[in-house]
Amino acid sequence: MKAIVSLNSGSSSIKFSLFTLDAEGTLHLSAGGKIERIGIAPSLRARSSDGKTILERDWPGGAALSHADLLRDLFAWATDHPLEGQEVVAIGHRVVHGGTEYAAPRRVDAPLLDKLEALCPLAPLHQPHNLAAIRAIAALAPDLLQVACFDTAFHHDKPAVASRLALPRAFHDQGIRRYGFHGLSYEYIARRLGEIDPALAAGRVIAAHLGNGASLCAMRAGKSVDTTMGFTALDGLMMGTRCGSIDPGVVLHLQTQLGMSATEVETLFYRESGLLGVSGISSDMRTLTASAAPQAAEAIDLFTWRAAREVAALTASLGGLDALVFTAGIGENSAEVRSRICARLDWLGVTIDEIANAGDALRIGMPDSPVAVHVIPTDEERMIALHTLHVLEGTL
Repeated sequence: MKAIVSLNSGSSSIKFSLFTLDAEGTLHLSAGGKIERIGIAPSLRARSSDGKTILERDWPGGAALSHADLLRDLFAWATDHPLEGQEVVAIGHRVVHGGTEYAAPRRVDAPLLDKLEALCPLAPLHQPHNLAAIRAIAALAPDLLQVACFDTAFHHDKPAVASRLALPRAFHDQGIRRYGFHGLSYEYIARRLGEIDPALAAGRVIAAHLGNGASLCAMRAGKSVDTTMGFTALDGLMMGTRCGSIDPGVVLHLQTQLGMSATEVETLFYRESGLLGVSGISSDMRTLTASAAPQAAEAIDLFTWRAAREVAALTASLGGLDALVFTAGIGENSAEVRSRICARLDWLGVTIDEIANAGDALRIGMPDSPVAVHVIPTDEERMIALHTLHVLEGTL
């Protein structure tokens, strides 16, 4: 049976899923897993679709192991222990930045890799790892079809005014503009909401992808209208280790008055700020919500304040709001964060049932709330597999 693998290689984790193709060409999840804590003490967990553990491995002394190192170990295990009757015919990859050129998935070749490499400065936490995964697989299985699926593609056709930065036109023409990210997640949410409530999906929806990386997307009829991330994945909301939107004068001050180099500022903004920087404790929302430290409470308060503030701004871009959807690690799992964001949006008509919010409910909005509130688990890996299947069918 033919199968497609989805790889989502992030800054500190690698998510993977194996989908099999039935006779009708429909994808079915067979197995999935994640390598977490890369750069600290990597751990690997993989489970079959029925929840049975098929692989567990830890590298307690593996802080120096790269994404490519860990992928080689995973590929070696998969080669020695293939799932019965399944032949991998293609691998799809999440690639964070597609620039101005790539608005649809593309088969990977050397010229494409060169162009994507040039975009690494615009997504330094992610793009190098995305490309490292592609290169690692190419070295292990050079004849295997690989497909790049771009996080920026979903936002490619948003209104021109939402893409502009207030800089001289020549810079815009060079590609310095607002792109938007987390597009694979938003594409899945738009698709899933359309299955759950087609009428609602046809309206004005804000999806909140809240994880270690966090952003919001304003959608009308399932299409991106505006989003909080811009030129890079540093923009917008406060995140796990990223500062989000910041007065550009701060950058000038850090460099001209405090003598910091561009590299030092980049490290500060991408790796030392956000929840980690404000709390001084952790970038993990689970750790912060369990902490009694006032600095942890301050970090959570800032995170939820910033998120509510941006929801209100995107509501203006939409001309109103019909639904708010929470997704991703924090959005799906932190009832406290959802509650605090929604409490700040009560004036907008966002009211939730706290009992439903504390449970596993899909719909957490009050029945009489003018704004529907949902929690929908995202599935970027399935979107990657669907796009990969489309490219694969075009090559058969």
